Amino acid sequence: MFGGATVRAQSTYGFDNLWHDGCHRPASAAAFESIETHDPHAIDPLVLYATGIGASDYVSRIFPLLSALTIGDLLDVGAGGGQLGATVRERDRRWTCIEPSTAMRTRLSRLGPSLVLPHGWEDADVAPETHDTVLAANIAAPLTAPKRFLETCRRWATRNIVWVVPAQNGPRGLCLAGCLPAEWHGEDETPGIDIVLAQLSPEEAPASIAVADWTFSLIATDVPGLASYLADRLSWTSTDARRSELVEHLTRRARPVRGGFRLDVPRKSAVLVWRDLKK
Repeated sequence: MFGGATVRAQSTYGFDNLWHDGCHRPASAAAFESIETHDPHAIDPLVLYATGIGASDYVSRIFPLLSALTIGDLLDVGAGGGQLGATVRERDRRWTCIEPSTAMRTRLSRLGPSLVLPHGWEDADVAPETHDTVLAANIAAPLTAPKRFLETCRRWATRNIVWVVPAQNGPRGLCLAGCLPAEWHGEDETPGIDIVLAQLSPEEAPASIAVADWTFSLIATDVPGLASYLADRLSWTSTDARRSELVEHLTRRARPVRGGFRLDVPRKSAVLVWRDLKK
């Protein structure tokens, strides 16, 4: 199950140096993609997150924890922008994506998946035992319905199940909440991995858990526009004095880079693996 000469598909996102040491920040043009933030009302939260993942070291930190697995035919649940799936997939094997967001499906189409199902995991029509590995990275299901989701993943997979869930002591909801004071974001800061494991029985526990630190990096074209977007997401009124404080706070944290201003947020992810499912 482990080892061997597994051949990976070359990453569309510029993570080709992963194959050497697995810890480089991506250096391709895609890594410097910025999100237009002059108009806060035009920002799609999923596009914002996917853009940040593309400029982050997320994949280069997570991939080494999966590189020993034989992936085979891959079912990528909640594939998002496809960065992790495109990297772990094996050449000449199927990469099926389940992705309900139209914007994310547009991004996925650039990476050439075998099939994209425009549904959520509960409604996706996937035949049992038709994929070797099921991957679910940074989606809500492992935290909100872990038992039911695990049962579904077991029905789909013949070899491995991989979940990637938040493990930092900090917020995990609003994108960029991690660079805000707790009194502003108001989120529960319990590590997501603790929430997942608390709901699984010992018999349902994964075979292994590994943890990786990484940095979420978002390049925005306009800091005041991004601040306005975040304030709206936090349900602050238009006259809330914290809005101007938020602009100042983000301006202090942002670093000028090609394409705009970069904000970095320390993150940690846990990789849960169930393997040898049908033995």
